[in-house]
Amino acid sequence: MRGIFSSRTGAAFSPRRWRIRPAVLQHDNLSGRFYVKRTLGIRQRSTFSCAVLLILCCGLALTGCNSASAPPPDTTPPTAPTSLVTTVASSSQINLSWTASTDNVGVTGYKVERCQGAACSNFAQIATPTATSFNDTGLTASTSYSYRVRATDAEGNLSTFSGPSTAMTMASNAAISVSISPRRGGAVISQAIGFTASVQNDVGAAGVTWTKTGGAFTNSTATSVTFSSTTAGSFTVTATSNADNTKSASATVGVTDLTGVTTYHNNPSRDGTNTHEFALTPSNVNTTTFGKLFSCAVDGEVYAQPLWLPNLSIGGGTHNVVFVATENDSVYAFDADASPCRQYWQKSFLSAGVTAVPFADTRASDINKKIGITGTPVIDAASQTLYVVAKTKEGTGNYHQRLHALSLIDGTEKFASPVDITPAITVPGTGDVGDGSTCSSSAGNVPFCPLEENQRAGLALVSGNVYVAWASHGDNQPYHGWIMRFSASNLAQAPVLFNDSPNGRESGIWMSGGAPAFDSSNNLYVITGNGDYDGTKDFGDSILKLNSSLALQDWFTPTVEGTLDSQDLDLGAGGAVVLVDLPSSSVPHVLIGGGKGTNAQGQIYVVNRDNMGQLNATDQVVQELSLGGMIYSTAAFWQSTVYIAVVGQQLRAFPISTSTSMLSTTPGSQSAHAFGFPGATPSVSSSGTTNGIVWALDTNSTTAMNGSGTDGPAVLYAYDALNLGTQLYRSDTVIGAANAAGNAVKFCVPVVANGKVYVGTQTELTVFGLLP
Repeated sequence: MRGIFSSRTGAAFSPRRWRIRPAVLQHDNLSGRFYVKRTLGIRQRSTFSCAVLLILCCGLALTGCNSASAPPPDTTPPTAPTSLVTTVASSSQINLSWTASTDNVGVTGYKVERCQGAACSNFAQIATPTATSFNDTGLTASTSYSYRVRATDAEGNLSTFSGPSTAMTMASNAAISVSISPRRGGAVISQAIGFTASVQNDVGAAGVTWTKTGGAFTNSTATSVTFSSTTAGSFTVTATSNADNTKSASATVGVTDLTGVTTYHNNPSRDGTNTHEFALTPSNVNTTTFGKLFSCAVDGEVYAQPLWLPNLSIGGGTHNVVFVATENDSVYAFDADASPCRQYWQKSFLSAGVTAVPFADTRASDINKKIGITGTPVIDAASQTLYVVAKTKEGTGNYHQRLHALSLIDGTEKFASPVDITPAITVPGTGDVGDGSTCSSSAGNVPFCPLEENQRAGLALVSGNVYVAWASHGDNQPYHGWIMRFSASNLAQAPVLFNDSPNGRESGIWMSGGAPAFDSSNNLYVITGNGDYDGTKDFGDSILKLNSSLALQDWFTPTVEGTLDSQDLDLGAGGAVVLVDLPSSSVPHVLIGGGKGTNAQGQIYVVNRDNMGQLNATDQVVQELSLGGMIYSTAAFWQSTVYIAVVGQQLRAFPISTSTSMLSTTPGSQSAHAFGFPGATPSVSSSGTTNGIVWALDTNSTTAMNGSGTDGPAVLYAYDALNLGTQLYRSDTVIGAANAAGNAVKFCVPVVANGKVYVGTQTELTVFGLLP
């Protein structure tokens, strides 16, 4: 029965709708309560309009009551609830939710039943919620419960049951914990890194909230996120449990703005530094968090230093790429980060009848397998070109060396590539007219001999020109120290030539794989080996300064040049390094370099680049320092410190005075490990002026030098740059062949970029880095 209330005395009363059922007067939104004590005899679901009818209760009158017709009774049940979901909230609570039922009149509520066990059938009602969810509390830990739900309407009609759903409560001592993957890593600017979080005993599958100390997030969910940064630095990504915000896990990401390792020893000065390394630090380079990640198989020994370039459009996307050249005349492009290894392309310079040169053809066993690509290539990132010299044998007695310009994208030739470097290339001189067999020339002209000349030195690229230098295979004559300058954009253009002994012999430019060093005025510096010296045309055992047109500008020749030459103690066994200007010094512009040294003691020279001293009765240099072992390497320079590892000695750090440009006569620190032949060419990584790490390879285990007949793996060492007595990592301390580098190649240099270290070996590129 429905009606409108009004005051019996006529006073104003806010109308309210109300309903009468037998013996009960129900109403809503009305202040106070009233009731009817006796049954009014109104039939179920009859409706009335009310005239003047007094209810002697509460001073109210009911008006306008008239009888109306009664509809038939409701016997239609609601539909069954669907999509019943049970979610574990804790060791004593399971939360239920479901999709609402429908009814012809209206659903008034639900009946929730439960039984214990995953396959139980003895359900009993535990709750009658009106909403489509229910939280069941007071449960037993580590126990399975099954649930079902049905709906009811106003007339008491019941739906069929939903499908059952089962869940098990947590253990009573189950603690929430958060883990994140990867836990550490490196990226280049704008490169995306995906992180995932896992929450043990996650209450209600609540997931995590992601936070960061910089950079940006995309694609964030309760369990994953993508991170990137447009600025370089070290960033922390944190996942915090939504169920317990005291539990979290973090990952550290080093984002680098390194534009590439495109040349030998990192830059034209050859100082061996990468100061844009934000992923690798002294605190995370250890056997727990750092190790071998993967390897990439190659078809020959890797004497050339690997090169690295970020953000290259290749393979249908944007990738960081590492380039590797082998003695079997192949160049590879590998994904720098993908594990397992992903190869984008391989360029082989071999074909039917064309092979790498058998080492026996050179009458030397210095490179004791085959000879193809020895010198480190150079990359022009702007034109996306790699320049490399390949040596081949093409039929009986036919030897070639060709300079190739390869596309970084697919390895195809470009810029009128390749150019054949043949005996037709000559310089005036009386030194020789070739070997009379594989190369020859007319009298008064010294020819380039492709078989005899060993392109060991790294290539250089400066101001649109490619510089290539040569020496010998095991001092077998005839050979000379050649440098050729090629136009990078047109290899067909005739090269500019320099020969350091046209009227004499030998004087190769090899520097144990080092490359010509350049100053800011594009003058280049090389160190020559054993050979004739006359101070006019022939410059054996000398440090030479040439301008960009390869005209000799100045030089330094030790007083003991004759002894060095006669005893095979090449000054040019080591490479030159142009140090940064020292404006507070009386000699602000210096370079360092040295070789085998008098009595094989490895003298290193600090030379004034503005006045190199030439040859005098006493050496006119800033400093000469004996290191106690032969130098077959290029030193590294970081934070006013020279790092060098000579044969049989420890890796040592020599501070340099910024007021005198002289090295300390005693090392500031040194490693415990002594490096056998040929010593090591160190590289330095740092975050600007902090987090310096010195990396070095022990390659003594190769049969090309130790005569043992058994090759062994290269061993990677890492040291704190501030104290070489602190060894951070040594690869052979990680037990198991899966963690070892490939077998060693002498003169190999580690390349550090974007949280990884790349090592060339006899059969593979080995990649070390932060363990995920």
